[in-house]
Amino acid sequence: MIDLYTAATPNGHKVSIALEELGLPYSLRVLDLSANEQKEPWFLAINPNGRIPAIVDHDEGDFAVFESGAILIYLAEKTGRLMPQDAKGRSRVLQWLMFQMGGIGPMMGQANVFFRYFPEKIQPAIDRYQGEVKRLFRVLDGQLARNEYLAGDYSIADIANWAWVRTHNWSGVAIDELPNLARWRDQIRARPAVQRGIEMPPSSFDRDGDSEEQAKAFAEKARRMVETGQSRAGGV
Repeated sequence: MIDLYTAATPNGHKVSIALEELGLPYSLRVLDLSANEQKEPWFLAINPNGRIPAIVDHDEGDFAVFESGAILIYLAEKTGRLMPQDAKGRSRVLQWLMFQMGGIGPMMGQANVFFRYFPEKIQPAIDRYQGEVKRLFRVLDGQLARNEYLAGDYSIADIANWAWVRTHNWSGVAIDELPNLARWRDQIRARPAVQRGIEMPPSSFDRDGDSEEQAKAFAEKARRMVETGQSRAGGV
């Protein structure tokens, strides 16, 4: 049995989707990020960085894994699925996984901060991060013009990138002119395991369907959780 410590974020959903795809039994432990539950000593013993997601694999001597990309690799290697076992195939998957970890996630995260969460609209920062997201999306679109999935067969690379790309509207970036990316997004969204995974846990806010007033309320709550260095005096 695996314990998944998570919340309704793209990084959290990356892991719940993978667990659903792999059919691994797991228990869901949803942390209240607004109450800083992820900073409590019991959780810091699992993830010293005080972030979600993290897992504890009780079948492997209560082995803890943090960082969403590391968790995806661990689950793929544990099961022998969602990542090839030959060196070249594995490398292709890891390249596109790192593309998400080092590019898509950080750039979309910063676009969200400046476009949605900061009370002041700093337009050069918004333009910078939305522009970089658009560039990264064009890279994905080009790869998907030549391939059904990012690295051959459906893999943890697709799961990792999709969990962020699906939230593109929240970052203020459209994908109407990227037909290959839109096709891939819809194709993965139709997978039953993906549909189950994004409900583990469900988001309290529909970034595509809810009203502007609900969007503002969600952004205000998120704004209070944005890290601006204030946590350093108290640890992590």
